[in-house]
Amino acid sequence: MTERVEKLNGGSLDISAENRARLKALFPAVFTETRNAQGELVESVDFEKLKAELGTFTDLFENRRERYGMDWPGKKDALRLIQTPSYATLKPCRDESINFDTTENLFIEGDNLEVLKLLQKSYYGKVKMIYIDPPYNTGKEFIYPDNFTESPETYLEYAGLIDGEGKKFSTNTANEGRFHTKWLNMMYPRLYLARNLLRDDGVIFISIDDNEASNLRKMCDEIFGEENFVTSITRRTKVGGGSAAKQVAVEHDYVLVYLKNIASAKEFYAPYDSEYLKRFKEKDNIGPYYWDTFERSYTGTKPYKITAPDGAFLEGFWFKSEASFHDDISKGEIRFVSKKDKTWSVQIKTRPSEGRKIRSLLVDNDFKSSQDDLEQLGLGSIFDFPKPKKLVMELSSACTDENNIILDFFSGSATTAHAVFDLNKQDQCTRKFILVQLPEPCAADSEAFKAGYKTIADIGKERIRRVIKKLNEETQGSLNLDGAVKQDRGFKVLKLDQSNFKQWQKLAPDATSEQIQKQLEMHIDHVRHEATPEDLLYEILIKSGFMPTEKVRTITLAGIQVFSIANGGLLICLADTITKKLIDAVAEADPQQFVCLDAAFKGNDQLKANAVQTFNARNQGKEKHNQIVFKTV
Repeated sequence: MTERVEKLNGGSLDISAENRARLKALFPAVFTETRNAQGELVESVDFEKLKAELGTFTDLFENRRERYGMDWPGKKDALRLIQTPSYATLKPCRDESINFDTTENLFIEGDNLEVLKLLQKSYYGKVKMIYIDPPYNTGKEFIYPDNFTESPETYLEYAGLIDGEGKKFSTNTANEGRFHTKWLNMMYPRLYLARNLLRDDGVIFISIDDNEASNLRKMCDEIFGEENFVTSITRRTKVGGGSAAKQVAVEHDYVLVYLKNIASAKEFYAPYDSEYLKRFKEKDNIGPYYWDTFERSYTGTKPYKITAPDGAFLEGFWFKSEASFHDDISKGEIRFVSKKDKTWSVQIKTRPSEGRKIRSLLVDNDFKSSQDDLEQLGLGSIFDFPKPKKLVMELSSACTDENNIILDFFSGSATTAHAVFDLNKQDQCTRKFILVQLPEPCAADSEAFKAGYKTIADIGKERIRRVIKKLNEETQGSLNLDGAVKQDRGFKVLKLDQSNFKQWQKLAPDATSEQIQKQLEMHIDHVRHEATPEDLLYEILIKSGFMPTEKVRTITLAGIQVFSIANGGLLICLADTITKKLIDAVAEADPQQFVCLDAAFKGNDQLKANAVQTFNARNQGKEKHNQIVFKTV
């Protein structure tokens, strides 16, 4: 057990360490100790042993450089970018939220790469479905937030959150020589991190057009595994437009579908519409059914005879084996009906299956690109090419159910939130959403800017508010006679920002003496003066691995205010003074984690050491996962 207090790691999940731990769990023998350039003993992987473990041995072609796979300039930098932790935070914004304290829906404003890194600890392996509609790379400009020279500070300047020189993110146009490369470098780390967030039975849907469809398919084969590819859905986007086409009028785009793990995934079933279900008019102890004609004329099938109630033999092509037929007769699943011509009709109870399969061709008008969903909310044409709500509802209905989380980190006009709200109302379910959107400025000559929307994120938040208002008005005054599930019609807004704790910002290897001196001074007063207690609370909560939607209560222990998260699983004390009575009370409460300010010990090392011993004593005899983790920040 530790004899000194542990510091809360201010960074996002260490992806490299996580991958090494998984590899070590599978192949512990391939890890060895070597000395680095400084003469220190470090753990490393013996790749020759790993090859042997995998049954791959050195042969005549070992040194050949050829490899099957996808490569492009900057791919190594994209991989490094994945491994680089984020030291930013997500600040709560109550005034832009609805039902802030109770909702489990999130709208996060910020660069989605940084946000995905920050979500790793809280949502690793917990998201059931991801739907994204990334930039299509059509030759028009799109924002490119990570060209390996831009940092989170560039984003903060871009968003106007810190003073700077008015830096802007890079953009990408067809005139640049690295047109496809930039798009791949933008997408690769995001998809890699997104896969980490999926449950083992999770699925991702990615909208795309012909410009990058082939590249996206190859990239997803590498990230998700070719064996986890399901299909490429073709969606009809419009009818016509031939006059503008040079060769062919393009009326479609695609939705690529990948599973996290095909071995764990269940079949997709979307619910039947009400018209189809009307035919199942009868009901028994098993469920609804209707009587359907039993005989079918299947070419190549072998006919057999069955005996009617009057002893007559009926010969035909039956879509069940003879043994199954007689078994169903005994169960009452098959009946004989006498017809006017004295012959018999053989009928079988037909029951609805779990649901219908979504199609790889989506051609209905509801799936076409349309402004209707926005116009019905009074938002007119303030957003170009919004995805149809019906598309996201169709995909979500087939693979999500109670309490499932749906993530969209290119949320645009917030179509996904709209779809989740409407789908939950339709099937009385409790799906939750996480939306992420860059606060990309609206052009000064755009309809959105003229309507008062400064950024794309502002449009999305307003759409969510209007959807909630519309749904609440539709159900206002109605009695819940059927015991319907209470709907979560709220959303919590968080915004990407610099950490509230100054010492969490790492220095570059070539830092100047002035920067080092400034960093040392931060240890004296490391909490930013503008940070509110709620800002600190949410940063600690997220970086302790808890979801920002967890319920937060304020309790009093030993006369000091403490925040209790997830029914006491995490206790956070932001008081400027720590006492022995408080430490004893926290130990008695037995949380999973306890975090307090290091400065609250007032330099009393003996009190800090006593706190460590108190928790160690409490942890004696417990399994490691049940022990109290004590950290300071």
